Amino acid sequence: MGDPEFKWVRPASEWDPMILNYTSGTTSAPKGVVHCHRGDGWFYTGDVGVMHPDGYLEIRDRSKDVIISGGENISSVEVESLLYGHPAVNEAAVVARPDEFWGETPCAFVSLKEGASGAVTAAEVIAWSRERMPGYMVPKTVVFRAELPKTSTGKIQKYVLRNLAKEMGPTRRGVGTTTSKM
Repeated sequence: MGDPEFKWVRPASEWDPMILNYTSGTTSAPKGVVHCHRGDGWFYTGDVGVMHPDGYLEIRDRSKDVIISGGENISSVEVESLLYGHPAVNEAAVVARPDEFWGETPCAFVSLKEGASGAVTAAEVIAWSRERMPGYMVPKTVVFRAELPKTSTGKIQKYVLRNLAKEMGPTRRGVGTTTSKM
């Protein structure tokens, strides 16, 4: 591959997809890169971000991890960073869960700090979240796990959690919070 050149396709705004223009020097791409290289000279990174007026580029999330709930784009990373502020939360990962009314809603998978297990409920985590984030960002489902699934390098495996959230089925309008221990 040639030297990457960063270009904006249009004026930057929130949730723009990040893409790089490059000089193609190869005709083949590894399996995992095929969906990123579309043959038009652009490499689609899967990151979404915003360019600030001072030129600072802030990567907000991965496009596959953005939750679209009732027309609102919710950054899973932003919800996770707020959940990490809860005194009992050790680890948090937020993924989309299907919802019959909103399309998707945030589903938080949480592991608690030592000694906090059983002392915190999903309703308490949700109430705590409501005080710190807009209503549409508040997880509608909280699933407690002893440990979140990780790769050999310690990165949380969100694809595993996305599959678990789908297997739980859609949330329904008017139904309260879901608490699960998996």
